[in-house]
Amino acid sequence: MKSRTSKLLHPLCGRTLLAWAIAAAQGVNPDRLVVVVGHQRDQVEAHLEQIAPAALRVPQEEPRGTGDAVSCGMSALGEVTGEIVVTYGDVPLLTGETLRRLVATHRRAANAVTIMTAVVGDPTGYGRVVRQGDEVVGIVEHRDADDAQLAINEINAGIYVFDAAVLRDGLAHLTPDNDQHQYYLTDVLSYARSRGQRVGAYVEPDAWQTEGVNDRVQLARLSAEMNRRIVEQWMRDGVTVIDPATTWIEATVSVEPDVEVWPGTILRGATSIATGAVIGPDTRLTDVEVGPGAEVVRTEATLAVIGEKATVGPFSYLRPGTQLHKSGKIGAFVETKNADIGEGAKVPHLSYCGDAQVGAGTNIGAGTIFANYDGVTKRRSTVGAHAFVGSNSVLVAPVHIADAAFVAAGSTLTGDVAEGELAVARGRQRNIPGWVALRHPEMTASKPAE
Repeated sequence: MKSRTSKLLHPLCGRTLLAWAIAAAQGVNPDRLVVVVGHQRDQVEAHLEQIAPAALRVPQEEPRGTGDAVSCGMSALGEVTGEIVVTYGDVPLLTGETLRRLVATHRRAANAVTIMTAVVGDPTGYGRVVRQGDEVVGIVEHRDADDAQLAINEINAGIYVFDAAVLRDGLAHLTPDNDQHQYYLTDVLSYARSRGQRVGAYVEPDAWQTEGVNDRVQLARLSAEMNRRIVEQWMRDGVTVIDPATTWIEATVSVEPDVEVWPGTILRGATSIATGAVIGPDTRLTDVEVGPGAEVVRTEATLAVIGEKATVGPFSYLRPGTQLHKSGKIGAFVETKNADIGEGAKVPHLSYCGDAQVGAGTNIGAGTIFANYDGVTKRRSTVGAHAFVGSNSVLVAPVHIADAAFVAAGSTLTGDVAEGELAVARGRQRNIPGWVALRHPEMTASKPAE
């Protein structure tokens, strides 16, 4: 990955690679879940504490191969009996349902070992699965394969179910007698067969589920495929997506039927979109709640609540703590932060509304600034219900404008305004006759200043 961040912590459609792997593993309801950690171990363990605190974390001190990694994991289990499922932390499209099918195949065939395989168009670089009937007799690495074996397009996905006793005995007999001087888990298959035990395979028809991430190119490729599946599922569940190719919906997002999603939309985190809402185009919502029938156009929003039938945009920026109530409006080139905007209230144009409470039915005129920061402290201002703040006003916090009060355009307020009052906080206009002729006699109406 060429990154300071562990590969397993790189995100894909709203979850880390490791979180996808944990979710798949938990899909078989394991008695115990063991995660073997190695490279950038501190990062991985800290993340595991967040997403799977009950998982056993076992270090692999040196990268000595897959067989050694599984040995480390087995050491945490002791003399366990039953079935051991082995999977990877970098196969994000793998699902718990697929692992359950793998386990079911293992049980049905009474195998000692069952491997997951896939049939692919281009098997270059993968280990080939060599069969005799429905039994697996070997896995040949690409570099070791002869011409006949290179023609095999069934590959080893590296995901297994083992009988615990077979795995424990096989691991004890592993040696690093290979050109990489590593302990290969695949050698356990050969050990099992040498003892007359059955090795079978489960062929996963969805080859995407067997693909791993080794670099950022593969990460992008699998992200695109995962997103395609997520978007397609939402469409099948009743969501209209105008252009699936430019729509990104993370796995943690919730969307109700009859939502319209327009091109260039990105829905992230714990975002939820209620029935009848219209989102986009060109909108990114992160951890945002959108109510029924709301419209959000060309907007960036994070940790905000947009109420029923409210409208936002275009070119709006909703920062954390924004709450727009039913039928409210945040309009073009408006930024909000920690602002509670009441039912039917409007902040329509070119304004900054930060650390503010705006009452129901109030109108905030174009160019209004809630001056909430004095260089040291942020303070809050309130505007009551059915009030009116004229264009190009500045409210220097903390001020309180009561219900049904008015503020004249161009005012800079530093004090409160009582109910029903008109506040005018600006210099009186004064026109001086003859000033141009006196100061600039060279100028006339037909000869403007150069």
